[in-house]
Amino acid sequence: MPAVETVRGPVDVTGLGPTLMHEHVFVLGTENVENYGAGDWWDEEEKVADAVAKLRELAARGIRTIADPTVWGLGRYIPRIQRIAAAVPDLDIIVATGIYTYHDIPFQFLHRGPGTLVDDGPDPMIADFTRDLTEGIAGTGVKAAFLKCAVDSPGLTPGVERILRAVAATHRETGAPITVHTESSVHAGREVVDVLRGEGVDLAKVVIGHAGDSNDLDYLMELADTGAILGMDRFGLDIINPTGNRVTTVAALCGRGYADRMVLSHDASCFIDWFGPDPATVPAMQPNWNYRHISDDVLPALRAAGVTEAQLDQMLVGNPRRYFTR
Repeated sequence: MPAVETVRGPVDVTGLGPTLMHEHVFVLGTENVENYGAGDWWDEEEKVADAVAKLRELAARGIRTIADPTVWGLGRYIPRIQRIAAAVPDLDIIVATGIYTYHDIPFQFLHRGPGTLVDDGPDPMIADFTRDLTEGIAGTGVKAAFLKCAVDSPGLTPGVERILRAVAATHRETGAPITVHTESSVHAGREVVDVLRGEGVDLAKVVIGHAGDSNDLDYLMELADTGAILGMDRFGLDIINPTGNRVTTVAALCGRGYADRMVLSHDASCFIDWFGPDPATVPAMQPNWNYRHISDDVLPALRAAGVTEAQLDQMLVGNPRRYFTR
């Protein structure tokens, strides 16, 4: 049977079980941590222990896998994730490769690649992403299993478009599926679909991340009708779209036959440094934005809204399995 790479090694895709397709363990600015965190707000052992406890809570609710799209720009550091995965044996963690930016390409690539100062062949991002997928990340032996990039409200800036096309080229070479962060308020999913389709990407292997921030059924069905998967993946981030609205939208799409093109998640993390060093800030602002929300609150609400067990299984098990099958 096909296997998918996880932090602890390859797993048969049939064994993934209920899967949350967009969860971070940590979202960190690496330079922020290295220069301002140690001895202040970042205690490595404390943060690792906290992550282990939170992921064990998630596993106790029957979730067996999370896809963690933490890439360059979000603080990916695999040795830390390896420690955590070893302490949570009932949960598999699938990691990604790619670059996360809304505007500019990192300086390490800005002057390298076609049309730049150092134009010596294909875009070097493609080789780096491919190595992460086929050989492993930074000498850890852990292989990425999917690609991640972003198109936010600024749209296809030159840097963002170059990354998106490098992701597409890597997909063509490796078959690895893609997840793209999108800003639903500007219908950025349309740009993503247009570029990736033009690049020859199999849209059935693309998750339009954060599609669930929108309740515009016409927009969502338009994306799903391309074959792409809708990331209904920010449950609990009520400041953008309250849970009740998200539930109504998912139920409506299920009623129209789209359960086979949706995946569920929170886009939560054990700790994110975007809102300051105090770990109590996020729970105070968004009390439902945590790994427990879907299991404890969303699934019962979806059932009450008429979503069937077969449809829930499709979104949590069947669709992730198909996405990661190569």
